Amino acid sequence: MARVIALAGKGGTGKTTVAGLLVRALQQDGQGPVLAVDADPNSCLDVAIGLRADKTVSDVLDESRGLRDVPGNMPKPTYVEMQLEDCLAEGRGVDLIVMGRPEGQECYCSANQMLRTFMDRMIGSYPTVVVDNEAGMEHLSRRTTRDIDLLLVVSDATLAGARATRRIADLVGELELPVKHLSLIHISEPTRPPVASRMPSSA
Repeated sequence: MARVIALAGKGGTGKTTVAGLLVRALQQDGQGPVLAVDADPNSCLDVAIGLRADKTVSDVLDESRGLRDVPGNMPKPTYVEMQLEDCLAEGRGVDLIVMGRPEGQECYCSANQMLRTFMDRMIGSYPTVVVDNEAGMEHLSRRTTRDIDLLLVVSDATLAGARATRRIADLVGELELPVKHLSLIHISEPTRPPVASRMPSSA
């Protein structure tokens, strides 16, 4: 069973940097292969880990909308799921899947659902999965990951960061999300490395 580590927090706190460092640390510690999941529409995790995906989940979704003839007369959902395999960028000790940004002014619900379907199918092939989520809390209610072993909430030394952290912790409780452990990574100053600490149980 894979260990799932997800990151959350407000924008600009360094979630993607922390995710990239975590992936690299797991690689170097021989705990790979790691499945790195970029679930942020503003995709940057590829730069952090030095692995680029040629196609995103949103690309597959956009292509499928205009699809009329499916090869081999197979069901369209089956064909689309097969196309998700092309979204997986393979590296040494780490693979990357990117949700991407759908075209136009559409919501990310369909892309998120496809990403979740892909993860449900692939997650058993990896000892560790690291999910870099978008800023805010919406991804929690969409349940991009169904079972989270460790949710790392990244915050800076601002009132907005503290409030976002509290809201995320409260939402986990309100939605009764399957999160085994919840921890805070506090970025105190840009020149200092992040310090991880256990969040109070009341959170």
